[in-house]
Amino acid sequence: MQSVTATVNATNVSTLFATANGKNIAYRSLGEGTPFILCQRFRGNLDDWDPLFLDLLAVNYQVIIFNYSGMGSSTGEPNSDMKSFAQDVIDLADYLSIDRFLLGGWSLGGWVAQIATTSFPSRVQQLVLIGTKPPGQVTHPVEEIFLKTAYIEDYTFEHEIILFFEPISERSKQAAWASHQRINARTDRDPKVKPEVWQYYGMGAEDYSKDPYDARRKLTETNIPILVISGDHEVCFPPENWFELNRQLPTTQVVVMPRAGHGPHHQHPEMTTRYIHAFIEEHANA
Repeated sequence: MQSVTATVNATNVSTLFATANGKNIAYRSLGEGTPFILCQRFRGNLDDWDPLFLDLLAVNYQVIIFNYSGMGSSTGEPNSDMKSFAQDVIDLADYLSIDRFLLGGWSLGGWVAQIATTSFPSRVQQLVLIGTKPPGQVTHPVEEIFLKTAYIEDYTFEHEIILFFEPISERSKQAAWASHQRINARTDRDPKVKPEVWQYYGMGAEDYSKDPYDARRKLTETNIPILVISGDHEVCFPPENWFELNRQLPTTQVVVMPRAGHGPHHQHPEMTTRYIHAFIEEHANA
């Protein structure tokens, strides 16, 4: 993989706005190549991706991150169901005149990406899911400590370790600090997602669990290559939920990183981007 040498990088790239259906979707675009749209986690804004992860992806792809409607610097009414969250992806792609694209999602963003993929399969070339779960009901729940911590409005670095890394691992905690510093290097900050709109994520979670879109069944029939990346201590969405679908998902490959938590791409940005690029290259002609 090439080194990241561009002057414009994830820490200083400009925030732009896509106008669609009476809303302005805030987004940033970095790099060149096949478009790769990334869907953000619960409470995440444009600044909550590790810049090194984005810069390394941008060596090979046009990486596009965005805020959902009504979240962060995006305007419009917040989404209350997963199809509306997924529509933000399509609206952004349409604004940018992108017909087909690679799609990724982290945590709740993985739900958005799966609904977008199963609802608009002609638009998605390949799908990359990080720290997330399949649609519908799952057996292995979120750990209570995650739920308690995720709703702290001004959480600290110590809380970030609980949420996204592996607290029992010194190496993971060191990686957490490095990631924390990279994320906070940006001076032109995106507005935080306000607590008064967090309820819309909950509406989306309920909708995703009920799966009115029949997305789980569609994943068993898709020909779109899917890569799932998880930590072995996934405090939010245990990878065991994917293991239970072994041999039911014809195109899905699951990678589990040891001594890692809910943010394996922030703990291991180099290795994660190598996995992603190798997977995409392997299935480029699928």
